[in-house]
Amino acid sequence: MRFLKQEISSSNYNMSGPSPALKRIQKEQKDLLNDPPSNCSAGPTDDIFVWDASIMGPEDSPYYGGIFRLKINFPLEYPFTPPKIQFCTKIFHPNISPSGSICLDILKTKWSPALTIAKVLLSISSLLTEPNPEDPLVPEIADVLREDKQKFEEMARNWTQVYAMS
Repeated sequence: MRFLKQEISSSNYNMSGPSPALKRIQKEQKDLLNDPPSNCSAGPTDDIFVWDASIMGPEDSPYYGGIFRLKINFPLEYPFTPPKIQFCTKIFHPNISPSGSICLDILKTKWSPALTIAKVLLSISSLLTEPNPEDPLVPEIADVLREDKQKFEEMARNWTQVYAMS
């Protein structure tokens, strides 16, 4: 098993240099350092293909004041395959499952190699401002949002205080 792990990680490199995925990830890392998106941050862990990210709750949302942590896993086929992004911070949201999965079209069927992690993080931040109850991962939360927006916002604020504020 150890040999297989080494073989997989060494497949990121070849005799002619780094893989296209590695070069793209390194470029995005540099771009994020030079021009970070507002209210978002991201960067690699010990593995360049695994990043930690955070999104500050948008001011015009019930998530304001919270800091939401995410994990980003880049596939070896990146940017031709979307990254896997998951919330690590619990959040009350119809498009984010209890396990942290995100229902966002650009992470699935609408992915384009032209997208960057900065653009994706901004899209996720927008999802916090404008949840989509018509395409929910958590139908019960979508029902609350559709039936009683004030109750939804109160619950989202409570969860933000409990889980996203230190």
